[in-house]
Amino acid sequence: MSTQQAPSPAAGEAAAPKATAAPPAGPLSYPVFRALWIATIVSNIGTWMNDVGSGWLMTSLSPSPLMVALVQAATTLPMFLLALPAGALADILDRRKMMLAAQVLGLLAAATLATLTWMGLTSPYVLLAATFVLGVSAALSAPVFQAIVPELVEPPALPDAVALNSLGINISRAIGPALGGIIVAIAGTPVVFALNALSVVAVLVVLYRWQRPQTAQRLPPEHFFGALKAGYRYARHAPALRLVLIRAFGFFVFGSALWAMLPLVARRGLGLDAAGYGALLACMGAGAVMGALLLKRLRARVPANTLSVGATALFAVAGLALALAPNVWVAGAVMVVAGLAWIGMLSTLNVAAQMAAPGWVKARALSVYLLVFQGAMTTGSIMWGALAARSSVTTALLVAAAGQILALVLAAVWRLPADRGADLTPSNHWAEPVLFVQPAGDRGPVLIEIEYRVAADRCAEFIAALRRFKSVRQRDGAIRWDVWEDTTEPGRILECFIVESWLEHQRQHARVTHADRIDQEILNAFHIADHPPVVRHLLRPL
Repeated sequence: MSTQQAPSPAAGEAAAPKATAAPPAGPLSYPVFRALWIATIVSNIGTWMNDVGSGWLMTSLSPSPLMVALVQAATTLPMFLLALPAGALADILDRRKMMLAAQVLGLLAAATLATLTWMGLTSPYVLLAATFVLGVSAALSAPVFQAIVPELVEPPALPDAVALNSLGINISRAIGPALGGIIVAIAGTPVVFALNALSVVAVLVVLYRWQRPQTAQRLPPEHFFGALKAGYRYARHAPALRLVLIRAFGFFVFGSALWAMLPLVARRGLGLDAAGYGALLACMGAGAVMGALLLKRLRARVPANTLSVGATALFAVAGLALALAPNVWVAGAVMVVAGLAWIGMLSTLNVAAQMAAPGWVKARALSVYLLVFQGAMTTGSIMWGALAARSSVTTALLVAAAGQILALVLAAVWRLPADRGADLTPSNHWAEPVLFVQPAGDRGPVLIEIEYRVAADRCAEFIAALRRFKSVRQRDGAIRWDVWEDTTEPGRILECFIVESWLEHQRQHARVTHADRIDQEILNAFHIADHPPVVRHLLRPL
C-alpha cells in the first residue's frame, strides 16, 4: 500500500512553445510522406478500378440484385470484422512490418483473381471470396496507415497531412472508376484485376525502403487481448466518441444504398456499359474533390453539426434523384452532388472521431469508427439488395432516401462539436505514488482511494460532479468505480476505483490528459482541507 497527496495542477505542464523564425514545412516536404502519399494514390486508383471490374463482372455472372449487392458487402465486411483487432495490433506491433504484410496479402489476392478470371474460372462465389480477401488487406492496412501519419511529419504539418490524404483518396476516386470502366470495355476485367495487383507494388516499395525509427517505451507494450479490451472500454466510456459512432451508423446504413444499387442503375436503368458505369463513379469522385477543396472554407463559417445536417440532406436528395434519373446526363450531375455530400459528411465525422481520442488509443478509436462505418455499409448493402430483389432498385433507393431524412433527428440529440474539442494531449499531472516496495507489473487488482474533505452543505453538489468524472476513470482503465460518504465524519468522501494490475494503473498515469486535469481542478475546488486530497493505493495480499 502507498499513500500520497494529490499533485498540484501545475505538475507535468508543457513548457511554453518556442518562437519560430519561419512557418512550418508542408507535409509534402517530408520525403517518406510524399512518396507514400503518391504511392497510395496509385494503389487507390487500382482499388477503384478493381471495384468497377468486380461490380460489373458480377452483373454478368449473376442476374440477382442480391448477388450484386454482396460484392459491396464483401468489400466492407472485413473492415467490420477486423477493424478493432487491426487497431490493437497497430498500437502494439511494428507498424511498418504490419502494413507490409497487409499489402502483400492484397497483392496475392488481386493477382489470383486476375489469373482465375483470365482462365475463365471465376464464379460468383470465387469473385466474392477474392473481394473479401482484398477487403481483409484493406482492413489490416487502414488503421495502421492512419496511425503512422504522425510519425512521417512534424506536429504542425499533421492537419495538412490528414487533409492531403483525404484529397488523395478523392483524386483516385475521380480517376480510378473512369479508367477502370474504359479498360474493362477495351481489354476486359482480367486486365483491371492485374493492374490492381501492380498498383500495390508502389506502396510496397516505399514501405520497404522506409527506415522507421525505434522509440523507447517507458512501459512494456500491451498484450493483444488487453489492448482489445482497452479499445472497447474507451469507446464505451468516451461520450464524444460514442456520439460520432451513433451519427456515423445513422448516416451510412442508409447511404450504402446508393453504392450498392449503382451498378444496377447503370446497367439496367440507364443501359450503360462498363465505361459508362465508371464515368458515373468518376462524376462522384469529381464531386468529392470539389467538396474537399470547399470544406476548409465552409468549416470556418459553418458549425460541424450544421454541415453534417446539410450533407445528409443533400445525399438523401441525390439518392432520390438517382432513383428517378431519366438519362445518363442527369445521373452524372446527381453523382457530382452525391460526391459533394459524401465527402462533406465523411470528413466531418472523421475529424470528430480524430478529436475524440488521445494518441495512446487513437488507432483503436479510429478502428471502432471504421468498424461502425463498414458495418453499417455491409448491413445496408445486404438490406437494400434484398429489398431490390423483392421489389425494385427504384424502391430501395426511395426507401433509403426517406430513411436518411428521418435519421436527421439524430443531429438534434447528438450534436457534433462546433469547436476543436477538448485538449487530449498527455498532461502527466498525476504524481508518481510513494512506495515502500515496488509491486510487480502483473500484481493486482489495485484499489485506488482518493479522500476529499467537502463542506457539508456542498456534498450533494460535489458528489454529482464526481459522478460525471466516473467515465474518465473507466475510459482509462478502471473496471469498477464507486463513491462513498463517511457517516461518522460529514464531508469526508472517498472516490474508489479498481484497475486490473499495477502495470495497468501505471498506464492510467500516462493516459490522463489536459482536459482531465481541468476537470480534476473543478473537483479539487470543493476540497476544503489545508492539504490536497489524499490518494491511497491498495493491493490484494498475495
